[in-house]
Amino acid sequence: MDKHLSEEDSDNIDWDTEDELEIQDTTFSSCRDLRTNGQYAISGDGEASSSSVPGQSTFIQKFLVMGFSEESIAKAIEQNGENSDLVLDALLTLKAIEDSPEEQPSASPHLEPCINSDDSSSEYNENFLDDVYEEDSWSSDSDYCTNSAKQCYVKEESSSLSEKEQTILFLANMGYPVEEVSIAMERCGPEASLAELTDFICAAQMARAEDPYLPEDVKPKLNHGSGGYKKRKMFNQLCKSKKPRAIFDEETIRLPKPMIGFGVPTESVPAIVRRTIPEQAFGPPFFYYENVALAPKGVWDTISRFLYDIEPEFVDSKYFCATARKRGYIHNLPVENRFPLLPLPPRTINEALPLTKKWWPSWDPRTKLNCLQTAIGSARLTDRIRKAVEAFDGEPPMRVQKFVLDQCRKWNLVWVGRNKVAPLEPDEFEMLLGFPKNHTRGGGISRTDRYKSLGNSFQVDTVAYHLSVLKDMFPNGMNVLSLFSGIGGAEVALYRLGIQLNNVVSVEKSEVNRNIVRSWWEQTNQRGNLIDFDDVQQLNGDRLEQLIDSFGGFDLLIGGSPCNNLAGSNRVSRDGLEGKESSLFYDYVRILDLVKSIMSRQR
Repeated sequence: MDKHLSEEDSDNIDWDTEDELEIQDTTFSSCRDLRTNGQYAISGDGEASSSSVPGQSTFIQKFLVMGFSEESIAKAIEQNGENSDLVLDALLTLKAIEDSPEEQPSASPHLEPCINSDDSSSEYNENFLDDVYEEDSWSSDSDYCTNSAKQCYVKEESSSLSEKEQTILFLANMGYPVEEVSIAMERCGPEASLAELTDFICAAQMARAEDPYLPEDVKPKLNHGSGGYKKRKMFNQLCKSKKPRAIFDEETIRLPKPMIGFGVPTESVPAIVRRTIPEQAFGPPFFYYENVALAPKGVWDTISRFLYDIEPEFVDSKYFCATARKRGYIHNLPVENRFPLLPLPPRTINEALPLTKKWWPSWDPRTKLNCLQTAIGSARLTDRIRKAVEAFDGEPPMRVQKFVLDQCRKWNLVWVGRNKVAPLEPDEFEMLLGFPKNHTRGGGISRTDRYKSLGNSFQVDTVAYHLSVLKDMFPNGMNVLSLFSGIGGAEVALYRLGIQLNNVVSVEKSEVNRNIVRSWWEQTNQRGNLIDFDDVQQLNGDRLEQLIDSFGGFDLLIGGSPCNNLAGSNRVSRDGLEGKESSLFYDYVRILDLVKSIMSRQR
């Protein structure tokens, strides 16, 4: 971590976001070795040394400590040269095929936990990942390698070890760092299969490789032709079963940098943006569709194809406010003559939350918050961070800073006192997302539901900027069909733009969210009509025709279908647009086509 990183540099960082990440990083222990009670010391990067064999090269020693015989190692080196990955793959292949007794370790080292001379630091390293509330688990629904398969790879020679130690030994023999294996087992649970553990390790390595704050000399070196990928492939061959799609195999769309779409009010656009809208996409009505930017490969191509092949506009809300929110938008709105909501919202953490400035440490370079989540960090986590920082006079060492910053970014923790961090409060969420104060408060809604509702909402300033072109087009107000309304981000954006809402048909399955929108509608003294539906399936052709007949059609159809099966934080059911929730996108398309068809007939 470069503690001298400037605010300007930090502001330009492409922040990772929990709901959009292809792979979410997890914090790794700073202990760099695991001690053994034998003669070998297995290091955190998978290498080993032996003081008892000074004449042998380090390259050979690291394979000896894995339990391979000198004869096998010599043969593998002769065939592949001194290439660690190729030699390891050759040794594992030979071991799997021949299952020769000579190739097993003569004595299985007993692994002991990492012990730090600093007791407080040791407790911090050991427990740092415990007891944080995460909405999505790291569990996998793959069934191609069960726990029983785990046992078949551990040889009789290591039967005296516990199951955990046997698993560590086996994965260490495959070349995975022992330290990372231990963390994976802790995170995935005692019942995790080898497949889940190797998926976890590879995913975390990829995330660390992309971490802009991690020094280059400690980043894992990933190569699609070797390293973790080849070890994972070797593991699948050992399992002798077909591997289903893994998280780290999915590619995501290449997003533009900076993510400013067709322009934002705070950044200059190099050239005049022009785009072509297909003739069949012209309204009425205007339409506006939103979803997470970092969806699985092919998702945005499919969305675009169903929405008249219109090019998505990818925008990160960090250009509008103090928090990142990477989203893609497909619409048939003009892109010229947009204007922002005034006053412009604060664009840095200290501007948005001025009381944090007093306590913000010099080694925390954040000026922007990460994407706001539907879950928050626990009290136990924030207490451990406090203890970790207080254990040192002055600035904590770099390893502690790294841990703290990892968790602060992941959970959007802010400094609220000396050495004290805390998650954002719901009213701070509301402010950052552009909603009025207490928008989600009251009416029997719990704090948990407030976070959930806010985490799934629009960022109002971003959406309002895109919708601002409608103000002059509809001086007498608009009729809006709002699908998947949530807590009414679209309605709030139009209202803040000064656009009168004549009739709003709102479709939202959550009763909590419907109550929030209804309460806001009444508190703002709206003069139009708000019509609620709780299921998009209720909007069939007959019902839509009745609504269109009653007030003359819709001027805008807006919404973002659920991202449950698209978001990177979903480790279990990231099934794309075919997922149970995200397949509701096709209802958006169905309803849009019906509205266009009915309105064209009535013109």
